[in-house]
Amino acid sequence: MASMLAALFRALKELFSPQLRRVVALSIAIAVACFIAVWIGVTVALDHLPTIGWRPLNWLIDLFGLVGAVLLSWLLFPPVVTIIAGFFLERVASAVEARDYPGRGPPRRQSIREGVMLGWRLMLLSITLNLLALPIYTLIPVLDVALFFALNGYLFGREYFELVALRRLDRQQTKSVRRRFGGRVFAGGVVIAALFAVPVINIIAPVIATAFMIHIFEGVRRLELAGVAA
Repeated sequence: MASMLAALFRALKELFSPQLRRVVALSIAIAVACFIAVWIGVTVALDHLPTIGWRPLNWLIDLFGLVGAVLLSWLLFPPVVTIIAGFFLERVASAVEARDYPGRGPPRRQSIREGVMLGWRLMLLSITLNLLALPIYTLIPVLDVALFFALNGYLFGREYFELVALRRLDRQQTKSVRRRFGGRVFAGGVVIAALFAVPVINIIAPVIATAFMIHIFEGVRRLELAGVAA
């Protein structure tokens, strides 16, 4: 837990570095645009729901539609903004490595297809699983929070870990390390899910999450090289 908090504090500190100021500003602009686009898309889709001849029932449908638009926008925002932000998160990872892990050498070259597929997988899995869990989110208190963080902690932990690990390892090595240190990766994912759940903070969550996972990955690599058990 202490190492996880230390990694998070280091990631937050990175936001104020000169190398990341432009990236943070770009992240904010992209996040706001993504949320507006998601909100408009969800609202338009819900507006096409059939109406009933009875006015009170239509009012309830409109009310649930508004609540649904807010909830769906909140659920869809993280994967959508992550896939868009993925095109500049390499700059975040490079800046963090240059500052905190100098001498690492150039990262492994990744194809554009590899990065795009990683982002789309996160988005499709996140949308599918969160929509399946939507009845629990809306109907069962307490369990809804636990399920949200468990589900999204797994998704964001896996995807952000692979995002940074694939810069240094091939796909098979990445999967092996992720499975060996699954608990740490999951805990990191829960922290990332929490970042996306907090208004305002979620606007720059992709930048924080990338820097945060770089620190987790480097810590895991040290344990891996030292032969320490997960």
